[in-house]
Amino acid sequence: MATVTPSISPRLTNPPNRRHGHRQRRSHGPPWTPRTSPDRADRLRSRIGELAEELARAEEQVSRLVIAREEVTRVLEEPAAAEPPAGPAGKLAGEPRPASPIGAVTVPPRREGTGASVLPQSYQDLLEVAADAGRPLRAAEFAAATGMAADRAKVEGLRSKLKLLAARGWLAGVPGGLFTLPDHAGETPEPGQ
Repeated sequence: MATVTPSISPRLTNPPNRRHGHRQRRSHGPPWTPRTSPDRADRLRSRIGELAEELARAEEQVSRLVIAREEVTRVLEEPAAAEPPAGPAGKLAGEPRPASPIGAVTVPPRREGTGASVLPQSYQDLLEVAADAGRPLRAAEFAAATGMAADRAKVEGLRSKLKLLAARGWLAGVPGGLFTLPDHAGETPEPGQ
């Protein structure tokens, strides 16, 4: 039996456009097609919207971190009160608290007979502004009255102080983000007492 060797046509091994090193140029069509371009544009617009939202969240977080850093710096710079003031009959209004290891100042709760002198000076200044105003004030008004810059970070830091004073009974919060001196049976804390 004889073996048959298939012969391969030279046309199959060397197609017409591949002869002598010529490259065949492929046609991909136009650089964009009407169907894909608007789809891609819509996807890009959607991505831009997502990135804008992410940027807004990041900027808000940075703003909060700036406020927190300013508050921590302020708290660490204030002197710590070692003992609470004397109460009625010469007794201490509470047991002495050890100073915080990081120098944090606490605002004690307001008690009958305690004056504003137990508070750090910056908090006494806020009570003085509230007493001088005679009406509820916004945080920005407190900032202006104390000579503080009226930028958002400073006002938000001041608002946290006002909220702390209100939570401890030194100020009263009024609906609408306002703060005023509370009425303690006709008794108002006098700054410096």
